[in-house]
Amino acid sequence: MNVGIDVKEFLPHRQPFLFVDGVSRLDENEIETWRVVRPEEFYFAGHFPNNPILPGVLMIEAIAQTGILLALAREPANRGKTPLFAGIERARFRQIVRPGERLEIRATILEAKSGFYKIAGRVFVRDELACEAVLTGAVR
Repeated sequence: MNVGIDVKEFLPHRQPFLFVDGVSRLDENEIETWRVVRPEEFYFAGHFPNNPILPGVLMIEAIAQTGILLALAREPANRGKTPLFAGIERARFRQIVRPGERLEIRATILEAKSGFYKIAGRVFVRDELACEAVLTGAVR
């Protein structure tokens, strides 16, 4: 399901560094997005040959893009601004993710102040927690 939000209308990211395919749910402080991990992604050639695994840092990036999408969608004054990483806390990786699997990404804004956002995010694959982190980002 897609709630009718064009991800590219809000996020400045583009392929090969766009890690959100669509939005499943959106409300004031929470968002759920999804991403299908494509077998032809460039990083699988080296991570790892004959044993492709999605790099964990790309799940963190998917959380960041999901969270900043929420920040950009909920505050019209942020549209067109550049999202920036400011910090990562409590990142944990719990499942291996393979090509062809679908990520379900959930993010909640914990704090919003002066263009800075603290976001709690989780990535699920096969209904199991694959990654979680608390991120700080800014919109400038």
